[in-house]
Amino acid sequence: MIPLVSFRNVSYRVGGKDILRNLNLDIAAGETLVLLGRSGSGKTTALKMVNALLRPSEGEVVVEGVPTSSWDSIRLRRRIGYVIQEAGLFPHVTVAENVGLVPRLEGWPPEKIQARVQTLLEQVGLPPAQFAARYPRELSGGQRQRVGVARALAADPPLLLFDEPFGALDPVTRVELQRQFLELRRRLGKTAIFVTHDVREALLVATRIALLHNGRPVVVSSPAEFLRAQGEEARAFLSCLDSTVAPA
Repeated sequence: MIPLVSFRNVSYRVGGKDILRNLNLDIAAGETLVLLGRSGSGKTTALKMVNALLRPSEGEVVVEGVPTSSWDSIRLRRRIGYVIQEAGLFPHVTVAENVGLVPRLEGWPPEKIQARVQTLLEQVGLPPAQFAARYPRELSGGQRQRVGVARALAADPPLLLFDEPFGALDPVTRVELQRQFLELRRRLGKTAIFVTHDVREALLVATRIALLHNGRPVVVSSPAEFLRAQGEEARAFLSCLDSTVAPA
């Protein structure tokens, strides 16, 4: 089976510095690959190459069997849902208009857009009667992230990209949204690439984890296998699972 996304000998340099070095990864349809790593490890750079926000210095990224260099970038991005920290909503339009943005650009009829928006808001726990007409400023951080997830799903893309989507949320809301992500994945069967520096989050949401260090994958494994990883960088992350802070 052809992978939905492939990184083939991908390197990326800025000012002579290697951000990614000879990255080779395949992402199969239906899996959630988590890119785990410290700040500066190259994980967000790799993510942005999938929707052609960045281009490799060497190698190629292939989506649905076609190198990103051969895709029309607008066409490619409309086939990929993208969720970022703080949701990135347009502040001057309503929740419903934010969610329906890509279907509207794709020329869907208004009644189909309305039905899709209502369905998705229900799925992310935001009843449309309460939330469809609100503006982003009228929502909590967790609610904005839910809208961001709904917007990413709106045109039913085969691939979703998540760039530390829950990192700015309080711990309770973060856990709620992680559980909701798992339920949506179970229900919809989407392929996802998920960036995080939180090993607990990686172990929870991943079907496979790629731990990046200095622009290279040092571990690529299932969550269960990752718990037994012996490399120095893997042990550094796993030690976070046991760390406690003594009360003052």
